[in-house]
Amino acid sequence: MSTGTRPVLARFARYVPRAAVAAVAALTLTACGGGTDNTASESGTSASAGAGAESAAFPVTVEHKYGSTTIEKEPKRVVTLGLSDQDAVLALGIKPVGAVDWFKEQPYGKWPWTKDKWGSDAPEIVGERDEYNMEKIAALKPDLVIAEYSGMKKEQYDTLSKFTKVVAQPKDYADYAAPWQVMTRQIGKALGKETETEKLITDIDAQFKAAREAHPEWAALTLAVADSFEAGKYSAFTKTDPKAIFFSELGFKLKPEIDTLAKPGWNVAELSAEKLNVLDVDRLVWVTSSTEANDRIKAEPLYKKLKVHTEKRDLFVPYQDPDIGAAFSFNTVLSIPYAIEEIEPLLTAIK
Repeated sequence: MSTGTRPVLARFARYVPRAAVAAVAALTLTACGGGTDNTASESGTSASAGAGAESAAFPVTVEHKYGSTTIEKEPKRVVTLGLSDQDAVLALGIKPVGAVDWFKEQPYGKWPWTKDKWGSDAPEIVGERDEYNMEKIAALKPDLVIAEYSGMKKEQYDTLSKFTKVVAQPKDYADYAAPWQVMTRQIGKALGKETETEKLITDIDAQFKAAREAHPEWAALTLAVADSFEAGKYSAFTKTDPKAIFFSELGFKLKPEIDTLAKPGWNVAELSAEKLNVLDVDRLVWVTSSTEANDRIKAEPLYKKLKVHTEKRDLFVPYQDPDIGAAFSFNTVLSIPYAIEEIEPLLTAIK
């Protein structure tokens, strides 16, 4: 099963052709009776959002990669296009009406950290990773589209902005490189829930702090996170990847060499078997999709010589079943508590 996490998320993006974008723009402008730009004109809130929903928090203006968006009324019909954006929206009490698929799994009902939040409701799947179905999005008549953990292109943003409000990825970071706190705050502001958002972030920060205080020895250890989806090819995640960020917040040191080996804008350094010595760290976390992948990595002759392996300081965790790797790949206010709970005893068991 493809998890969609290797190596740079942007490499999976397949964008809507230019002609199709133009056609969709015409369709949606007709269907929705005209749209709004990315500044502060009249809200495109659908009638189903209900009258009188305006909160004292509004209007709010959110800056992002493609400018700024002013949201006049409390959003009720929200579509999330970031790979993990639905988690923060759910945590703030709103169920998105549309979401994208990342792990080739329905993004609701399965993950243990969101199952209760979704309940029996299901969002419309409106895309896969960074390829969006503009017709499906328009048909949902959203009053807000959020695309934080995404590689949304300007052309896509412009098309969506013709019929709804759009908050794109943070402006001061490369795509997929913004810290979870930054993305959560941007989502919280767009939803008019900044106070609730700060409490969520504070609570998560406290859980990381508690883990660091329980394991002060982690601060002296260098850790790397890696995966391998085919023989002879390995990926080590850079400091901007959510998986590496997660372990850094647990207190571990990351290895700078991995960042220097990565191509500009990539969230991984791709390694051949001859380069596996880069992964000879104090703790090595492999996040993989199958036991077959684990066995293949362990059988690699050059890997078998690394001290991290011979001294049994490597750890193999699955993306799914249990969903440990997915949890720290999402690295959201909902998935982090689950990830900490699952990974802490596994790390503690390594001597």
